[in-house]
This record gives sequence, C-alpha cells and structure tokens, in this order.
Amino acid sequence: MKDLLQGAGPKAQAWIERDQATMSTSFTREYPLVVSHAQGSEVWDVDGRRYVDFMAGIAVMNVGHRHPAVVEAVQKQIDKFWHICLSDFYYPEAVELAERLQKIAPMTDETRYYFGNSGTEAVEAAVKLAMYHTGRRNFIGFTGAFHGRTLGSLSFTASKAVQRGRYQPAVKVYHVPYPDTYRPVLQPQAGENYGETVVNYLESLFKTLIPVEDVAGILVEPIQGEGGYIVPAPGFFSRLRALCDQYGLLLIVDEIQSGVGRTGKWWGIEHEGVQPDILCFAKGIGSGMPIGGIMARKEVMTWKPGAHGSTFGGNPVAAAAASATLDVIEKEGLLEQARETGEYIMDALAEIQTAHKSIGQVRGRGLMIGIEFVKDRASKERAPEIRNAVVQKAFEKGLLLLQCGQNTLRMTPALNIPRSLVDEGLRIFAEAVKEAEAELL
Repeated sequence: MKDLLQGAGPKAQAWIERDQATMSTSFTREYPLVVSHAQGSEVWDVDGRRYVDFMAGIAVMNVGHRHPAVVEAVQKQIDKFWHICLSDFYYPEAVELAERLQKIAPMTDETRYYFGNSGTEAVEAAVKLAMYHTGRRNFIGFTGAFHGRTLGSLSFTASKAVQRGRYQPAVKVYHVPYPDTYRPVLQPQAGENYGETVVNYLESLFKTLIPVEDVAGILVEPIQGEGGYIVPAPGFFSRLRALCDQYGLLLIVDEIQSGVGRTGKWWGIEHEGVQPDILCFAKGIGSGMPIGGIMARKEVMTWKPGAHGSTFGGNPVAAAAASATLDVIEKEGLLEQARETGEYIMDALAEIQTAHKSIGQVRGRGLMIGIEFVKDRASKERAPEIRNAVVQKAFEKGLLLLQCGQNTLRMTPALNIPRSLVDEGLRIFAEAVKEAEAELL
C-alpha cells in the first residue's frame, strides 16, 4: 500500500484505501491519481492538485474532457430518451452516426455498421463476422498485439503474459512477429525491406504449419498499441493486403486506439494506402461514453437477423456523443492540429533524446507517440525501471503519462491540446527523465 500511495494527497489516500476494500484485484494502477474533475487537457484530483493530461483516458478523450459540443449533445439526448435496444428497434441517432462514419470510412466500397459498447466487443464482432462470412474458424495475429480481454479477443492479445495466464483461448490464432524495425526478430532476404520479410515469413507458414484454407482473416493494428506504440515497417501493409487477396483472407484492422484522428488522419490505416475489409473502432469515438463497433464492406456484412446483437450497443446517448465528437474533429480542424502538434512534440523529444542516453527511440504518428527507454542506445537493453520512474516522477510533478510495452511510455494528449500545455508537459517530462537517469544509471 505504501508504494501505491506514493505521491498521493490525504484525500486521495483515503479514497484509495476504500477502493482497495471494494474493487477487483485485477485492476492495474500506475500511480495514485484520484480524479475530482477535468476540463480540456487538464485534470484535478480530490486534493485540488492540477495535472497536464498527456494520456487522455488511454487515447479516449480525443477532443478533450467535457468539450462543450459533446456535453450539449449528451444533455439534449438525455432529455429525449436514454435507451431503446438497437438490435430490436430503430432510432435516428444510430442511423445518423452510421451515415457520418460512411463519409470517413477508409474503404471505397459501400460500408455497413455494427455498434457495441467497447473495444473488445468490437473485436469480438469482427471475429464472429469473419467466421460467419468465410465459413472458416482460424486467424492470424501478431506478437505484442492487444485486442481486448474477453475470451475471443484475448485469443489474439499477446502483449503481456499476465493477460492470458490461466485462461483458455476461445479462437485458434497463429501469432507471427509484428514488423518492428527497432527490434527485428527475422532476417530479411536480399532486397527485402522488413515489412515484406514478415509477410513472406507468414506465407511460408502456409506451406508448413498453417492450413490457409482454414484461415478466416488477419487481425492487425495499424500502429501496435499496448505492445509498445510500434510503427510498422514500410511495405508491410501493402504486402499483407496482397496476401489476403491472394488467399481469400479478410484484412481486419483494429483502430480502437489509432482511430478517430489520433494519428493525424481519421484512421491509422490511411497512412498505409490500403483498404481493410473490416475495421474495429471504440475509445476516441465516444469522448468517454461507452461505444465501439465495426465497419465492414457491404459484401462482407452477411449476418442473418439474430446472428449477432447487443442490448446496449449503440446506446442513443453514446451515439449522440460520438456524432458530436466527429463533428468537433472536422469543424475545428483537429486532424491537421494533431499532425502539427505531433510533429512539434516529436521534434522536442528528439532534442531531449540527445541529452539523455536512456531514450532509445522516439516513434509515432500524429498524437500517438511512444518513447522507448533503454540502458544505453548501443545495446538497446530494455530499461523498464527507468520508464516506470519517469512516469511516477512526472505524476508527482503534474503530468499524466501511461506505460505500454515492456519499456515504453506513450504520449496521447487530446487532439486539441493547447500549445502552452504541450510545452508545460514536455518541460516536466524532461525533468523527470533527468532525475530518473541520475538515480538509476
């Protein structure tokens, strides 16, 4: 309990003690933040301490906390009605959201939509649809991936062993390496780039290990999230799309963390110049309201009535919040702002990196940025203890960050974070790195 309370004020400590007496032991808390209220890119705890928010609720608050347009949309919907089951009835809010998404879908084909309540439900829906449409039961996934914790999505998740321990996966998934150029595990052949190497390796398994005629699809993140914010090697997605077309596999992209403007485009896959068959979304689309879902090419959405459904999926209040969120991103030019702010942060981090040997690599797109910590850049030996110390020290100084991967921390502020708060956060981060290195190197 002592370590858990490090940096907490007296009111926060009291709430944490009550939490420990009531809540599941499965929760992972990186530092003792007990939130009182939030606005934009600032958060206050129950002791009145203010924090700059560089985590945005795990890349959820893409337009910031309590954006007035989203608040207004939620309040208006609450005054109308809160719930009617979308699986059994109709309401305009869900249709309007689907029509809004059709306009920004990264597919040229006509699309159809299914709404659930969360990211893991979106993955479950995508997997079930792929099975249903193809009549096949097996899949390809990637080491380091995170797709959720329900048994179906957990079958694909491969970022932390503790997440899979003592559970029996519900789906047969063959995992292959994600194309991480900083830590490659395969040896490229002459003339190959590493993205091609990974896909060529996968194809070789179709001849030795994986009966391709039993594979329904490939589930992949455009940027690997919990695995360490890894940007895929060039050539990977174009080769993967070609492989899917060659063998009749569905390409399913998990945009739960990378979507809705996070990378400076509506969808992370747009950076790759390929089109998916199914796309999973959640997190940033609802500004904190529980909503997720899938978009699929019309010819792939072949479910019969009753084949899948949800009591609360596409709840009208959550749908209204999602539509308002998309409107804010478009009307306020937040895709461009995310690109510009991301470039600004990456440039600043590159300067900080030159002064600190524990920063091995800075990577990302838009405002999906990962910083990998090492003991020295030459050996690339992982340094999770430095990463953890930086996150803790940043918290104590007033900056909210989150871990990912074995030794990486992520920066995922709101797309509309003011430049003044960016500068304040970067200053705190640099101070935290300096202190962590002084203690641990």
